[in-house]
Amino acid sequence: MEKLSTQQLPVDIVFHPSWWNKHTGIVFDEDFFYHPLRRVEDERRMEIELHERFGQYGLGADYDKELPQVGAVHLAAGYILSEMLGCSVEYTADSAPQVICPHIEGWELDEEKPFRSEPFRKLQKLVESLKGKYGYVCGDINWGGVLNLAIDLKGEMVLMDMVMEPEKTRAYFNAIGRVVERFFSYIQRETGSSSISVNRLARLLDKSVYIHSECSHTMISTEDYETFLLPIDVVWSERYRPYGIHYCGTDPHRHAANFAKVPHLDFLDLGWGGDVKALREALPKTFLNIRLNPVELNGYSYDELKQIIEERVGQSGNLNLTGLCCINMDAEVGDEKVAAIFEIAEQCRKKIE
Repeated sequence: MEKLSTQQLPVDIVFHPSWWNKHTGIVFDEDFFYHPLRRVEDERRMEIELHERFGQYGLGADYDKELPQVGAVHLAAGYILSEMLGCSVEYTADSAPQVICPHIEGWELDEEKPFRSEPFRKLQKLVESLKGKYGYVCGDINWGGVLNLAIDLKGEMVLMDMVMEPEKTRAYFNAIGRVVERFFSYIQRETGSSSISVNRLARLLDKSVYIHSECSHTMISTEDYETFLLPIDVVWSERYRPYGIHYCGTDPHRHAANFAKVPHLDFLDLGWGGDVKALREALPKTFLNIRLNPVELNGYSYDELKQIIEERVGQSGNLNLTGLCCINMDAEVGDEKVAAIFEIAEQCRKKIE
């Protein structure tokens, strides 16, 4: 496959809802996600804020446009599939929607029910309303991941189910996978993208990448991943290209050997603490998106941040197959820290020239 990005070392950032609430007054209630007018107005307010603060780095380029975004592409928020499958969701002013686990017992999963659910009907109504006014829709909605959703539905007991009821668990995961696949295919057909809301760096790539969120895989063994979930990644990587995995945990390298078994792992979003060198050795042709630690960012001096970025980018070894991001920076992060990320990345590019 052709390389994902013609831009060397693309960089993007995402602020936590608390940052947006503090600096723009945006409230992340249910209407923020479903009201057509709010969708367009609030996303533009976000673009304007980014343009005024960081426009010199390419952020907020759409500040002067009304874009019919179907989902919150400036947040890292996975919620809708959990709600479609039976979880309740709580909305608050300054945080992402909080999924409440219903601790569902048993193994039955009606694969049609999510698409008859109230949240999906609200989404359809939003899409049709925006299309009626603008003639099209854009953006996408975080589609989560199979194990993430299983834990949302059943709680951590699903981890024990892998041991006690392996065949039923495998069938359950596959059923969730089919619901997820149907959902992201719907979004992709409507908007032309599926994963900007998983990681905004996806918007900077030359092709629309499908990114499967595997946040919870830090909780399972490599053997359990290989047995229960790797087969889904294998099939999806054959069916949907470019294909990627989002792993925000600190140990993505633990699964490196299994990631290497995915036939077409075009993109890997790897969490802070991940061994970049080990992952590059296992995945020589995969685009590695390196995540910085948003919690520790404010505590770094410029020189410390420079050392961290240069070291990790250097371990990836190929600027054409490397990206950099910092996701969920909170309300206390200083603008100078964001600027430093972009400036240091530019220094990395110039060093390679």
